[in-house]
Amino acid sequence: MSRDKIEITMEQSLADIDPQDWDACANPNAQQPPTDPFVTYRFLRALEISGSVGEGTGWHPHYLLARANGVLIAVAPMYLKTHSQGEYIFDFNWAQAYEQAGGAYYPKLQIAVPFTPATGQRFLCKQGYETQGQAALTEAMIQIASDNHLSSAHVTFCTETEAITGAAMGLMHRKSTQFHWVNDGYSDFDSFLNALSSRKRKNIRKERGQAQGFGGDIHMFTGDQITPEHWDAFWNFYQDTGARKWGTPYLTRKFFDEIHNHMRDDVVLVLAERDGKYIAGALNFIGADVLFGRYWGCVEDHPALHFELCYYQAIDFAIAKGLQRVEAGAQGEHKLARGYLPVECHSLHWIGDAGFSEAVQRFIHAEAKAIGQDIEVLSSYGPFKIMEGESNETE
Repeated sequence: MSRDKIEITMEQSLADIDPQDWDACANPNAQQPPTDPFVTYRFLRALEISGSVGEGTGWHPHYLLARANGVLIAVAPMYLKTHSQGEYIFDFNWAQAYEQAGGAYYPKLQIAVPFTPATGQRFLCKQGYETQGQAALTEAMIQIASDNHLSSAHVTFCTETEAITGAAMGLMHRKSTQFHWVNDGYSDFDSFLNALSSRKRKNIRKERGQAQGFGGDIHMFTGDQITPEHWDAFWNFYQDTGARKWGTPYLTRKFFDEIHNHMRDDVVLVLAERDGKYIAGALNFIGADVLFGRYWGCVEDHPALHFELCYYQAIDFAIAKGLQRVEAGAQGEHKLARGYLPVECHSLHWIGDAGFSEAVQRFIHAEAKAIGQDIEVLSSYGPFKIMEGESNETE
């Protein structure tokens, strides 16, 4: 398959792709930490090696590669999916309607980072090949889905620019919502608090005091500070959360060993310790400008400890390191009162059946209007002084 002089191939394992070639597309500026740690070779390969994706998981790797004159210019983390779990921009209702109409919705194609609701480039291109690379990979994805009589193909948590480009190519552009904290040049946490209304400021101070009074200590570890003991504790937390949310955890224990071996400099692990035992924790990944909150869990319940470990400690770290944003994962209107404001997220969709595609397009159009209204309303209830008409004077 080719487009002009571009050759498209697929590989079912990153072991068959040179790490430097992949990362030349995934992190073209060679930033450390990378702009998006989740599309790096190390992260995606950790999913493979650990058995978190592959046989028996419903996530079957089929990485797309585009070459021009034999040189790799663009790649995409594509998976053949046999369910819709672990995606966070969900199409369960589409699947149900499709199958009630007599079709087979699964398998489908998905360009995404498994289990990771974080916005980032999904069409990973070397510098200078962005337009050409996305076009070639998009056309290839659609062609593969069509040739193999698959119901659909999806690109989730792509950038807005990618979404606009994809829509111009005929894909359906869907919008959803997350809550992000934005660093407005704060010097410390108190500086951030001073931007809030007095009532919200007092509530957060009260909440932090309550959380930090749980009877133990809160630790923040990164890089070589992280030990296997820390991962053992966090695995217990993750299992508890996974069992309650999904029935079984998405990630295996070996995944965290791989992250320790190859990505611990890209990780911030926040752990709460009481009576010599770790009882709760939150895992974050460090991007060039963003701290990505990913997983939380606990073996003891303490008031507000979840908010402290997941949200406030993340803000502390972001301010200290000069990061521009904290993305605290999917969903959660409760984040609003804690300084995390609603933002749009983007995805792209192709459905082979023309009639069903038209119905989904109508749904997406109506959904986008509702999301726009929700963001406007939620933002008006944000905790910042300017949103509540309060002056910017300190208490």
